[in-house]
Amino acid sequence: MVFIVLRTVNAVTIVILSRGKCGLSKGITRYLVAMVAADQLVVLFDLVLSKITMPMKVFFWSHRVPVCNIHTVVFYAATDCSVWFTVTFTFDRFVTICLQKLKRKYGTGRAAALVLWTVTVLTCVMNIFWYFMLDGTYSMSFTSLLCLSGRGFFSLSQEATFELIHYFLTPIFPFVLILLLNSLTIRHVLLASRVRRRLRGSGDGETPADPKMKDRRQSLLLLLVMSGNFILLWVLLTVYSVWDSLIDYLHVIPPNSLRELGYMLQILSCCTNTALYVVIQARFRLQLKETVKSPFCLMAKFTRPCQDSINPQ
Repeated sequence: MVFIVLRTVNAVTIVILSRGKCGLSKGITRYLVAMVAADQLVVLFDLVLSKITMPMKVFFWSHRVPVCNIHTVVFYAATDCSVWFTVTFTFDRFVTICLQKLKRKYGTGRAAALVLWTVTVLTCVMNIFWYFMLDGTYSMSFTSLLCLSGRGFFSLSQEATFELIHYFLTPIFPFVLILLLNSLTIRHVLLASRVRRRLRGSGDGETPADPKMKDRRQSLLLLLVMSGNFILLWVLLTVYSVWDSLIDYLHVIPPNSLRELGYMLQILSCCTNTALYVVIQARFRLQLKETVKSPFCLMAKFTRPCQDSINPQ
């Protein structure tokens, strides 16, 4: 039931954003669509393939085909794409708000597509290492790895180093980048707001008739809510992953409750974007209402002629 709800909500979000009627540029629309699509893949590979195939052990033909290894590679690649798409979205908002000269070249739909495809290819290549680190057997516990380790291609120290690098690149380093870009963006908006108040002769605050600052506030609000939602819902899983990787040095086992809560919040982050759009974007709310009403309107068009023929005036 949860899977159906998440898939439906994200699918509706993709359809609404793809129409291009929410008042957003092509660049930001592509970033948002890519983020929701990556969230769809994370939900698919985690809730369906992970939570269903692991208790059932494995498909009957998996002893010949390393299904678990392929599953793990695709799952981590989708997760990394979801994280780094958020980073690229944050950087796009930083360029749009703070770097007006670079905005003309970077803020186009073509540039957004190039950035998104580059991130996708790089994340897929980086996660191929998981294929060679695992032995192809599903783990019966809901751990951070989908398969049991120990295939023998790498030593234990090499595997531990790779895991630390992986957790640093996703999502510790993205955390740092998002916080840095957001702080620079907020600083720029505050300084620009002061300058415009002085130029417009208003020292008590911005006048309501300043459309440029209104657009900047909307962009800043969307940026802060999206990135803040990502950080809050990922922080517990990040703490657990790093703690689990350093268990030989810390000599303290992380609690299972922290792991399960972290996974739950990570999956929750894949379905909250739609709610955030509804709260922030008025045009998105309008398009959502029209999308929900469209099936009923279509049914009304087909039923009305039938009623007229049954009850002619």
